Amino acid sequence: MNFPADLKYTKDHEWIRVEGENATVGITDFAQKELGDIVYVDVNTVGETVEKDAVFGTVEAVKTVSDLFMPISGEVLEVNKDIDSAPESVNQDPYGKGWMIKIKIANPADIDTLLSADDYKKLIGA
Repeated sequence: MNFPADLKYTKDHEWIRVEGENATVGITDFAQKELGDIVYVDVNTVGETVEKDAVFGTVEAVKTVSDLFMPISGEVLEVNKDIDSAPESVNQDPYGKGWMIKIKIANPADIDTLLSADDYKKLIGA
């Protein structure tokens, strides 16, 4: 499994790439493997400010539906429209083409509460 060191991680298996005042969010390689074949991603929070740990959408796999949790507080600026027509990209490239949302960071201090790649690996026993 792949855990890029430049990302931060949550105990709920989301990743976040901080880019100045904004950030990109998705689910981890571990999460996509656990879910199996992803068939649909539902995010309808664009334009809303979502608090840390609140649900910002759902991801549907063949056998289950799972909530997506916001890693830090922020305004949802954009949803990855490409995953509407190609949800399998979340399985194939979770840290690249399979990203979920872009956000404007509301509280930069939230970033300090996230896990490093090494801490995340320990959490999942990798």
